[in-house]
Amino acid sequence: MSEKSIIMQVGICQVQRRYFVSEMECILSGIMSVNGKKVLHMDRNPYYGGESASITPLEDLYKRFKIPGSPPASMGRGRDWNVDLIPKFLMANGQLVKMLLYTEVTRYLDFKVTEGSFVYKGGKIYKVPSTEAEALASSLMGLFEKRRFRKFLVYVANFDEKDPRTFEGVDPKKTAMRDVYKKFDLGQDVIDFTGHALALYRTDDYLDQPCCETINRIKLYSESLARYGKSPYLYPLYGLGELPQGFARLSAIYGGTYMLNKPIEEIIVQNGKVIGVKSEGEIARCKQLICDPSYVKDRVQKVGQVLRVICILSHPIKNTNDANSCQIIIPQNQVNRKSDIYVCMISSAHNVAAQGKYIAIVSTTVETIFISRTYDATTHFETTCDDIKNIYKRMTGSEFDFEEMKRKKNDIYGED
Repeated sequence: MSEKSIIMQVGICQVQRRYFVSEMECILSGIMSVNGKKVLHMDRNPYYGGESASITPLEDLYKRFKIPGSPPASMGRGRDWNVDLIPKFLMANGQLVKMLLYTEVTRYLDFKVTEGSFVYKGGKIYKVPSTEAEALASSLMGLFEKRRFRKFLVYVANFDEKDPRTFEGVDPKKTAMRDVYKKFDLGQDVIDFTGHALALYRTDDYLDQPCCETINRIKLYSESLARYGKSPYLYPLYGLGELPQGFARLSAIYGGTYMLNKPIEEIIVQNGKVIGVKSEGEIARCKQLICDPSYVKDRVQKVGQVLRVICILSHPIKNTNDANSCQIIIPQNQVNRKSDIYVCMISSAHNVAAQGKYIAIVSTTVETIFISRTYDATTHFETTCDDIKNIYKRMTGSEFDFEEMKRKKNDIYGED
């Protein structure tokens, strides 16, 4: 086999202790192929996506989790189901959507906006306000709190880190976010949903960090919401399993090679450097290897564990206005935890369940055990994209540049 960059990352599925190639590596394989790398993507499984795959038909989901018997007739046709093992929504104006647009992977996918974003407070679920009008109409806050929150949102909307005139006495590189909240006299409940449901932080560590990133996160939420109105989140029809297939096609267009059902026997190392991967007696030689911690357990440290529960429902979640899809964030302070709880709900509206059925997946970080980092508990792709950009920089020595990706795409497809 010729010398290539080999993408062969495998994640651990805690329930079954099996190994799968994940979605992140499919995205990286497409991006690396566009940037001129020779890519060989090896997958032990007969399908794409691995631990972030969409399981279909429903009978396979029963087998995966060792549920006795077959799905009842009330579940409808098995092939109508596409159940994500790791559910995540896309921010409408976020990094992954930009990657999809600039690489033209959107040609292979169809998306639908989710119908709402909600936050838990005091035993009830509330619509997350992010615009001036929503803030004034929300029952999440009292009258005076609404006015203060409105001023805060106006400040965020006008904020431009390149224009000091918009700072209003705040130093975005030095002023802690906690002090910005104090500036607008926001209460703890408003701080909770702002930091966790708008800025999408999993913990409160951000409060004592410079405010610039948090303000930009809230702007991203508002800009994403403005694109479609109902919520800032998008979700692909037929489930997240469509994403790795789209990037696999992109990689193939630029010369990448995919090998499914390919067992990995050994990572070949000489003089402290990886030179290839052995599979079925053959060695595929490479200069660079993207590898999951499960392949090099002696070089990684366990740092956390994510718990996920898949719930199949016959009705939408209560107090979400009968939404066919939504996200609910339960801030840590509301349930005396150190990290948030996320609920992602989708349905037949996204072609992932039989008519009249809903899939709700609850995710959170286990706070008593520490294992290696993998997909986090969030129901959005922003943190995953940060990991993708980090690996890209480590492999190429340069920052990921959306405009450069767009130029490379134009070289192939021409100007829009």
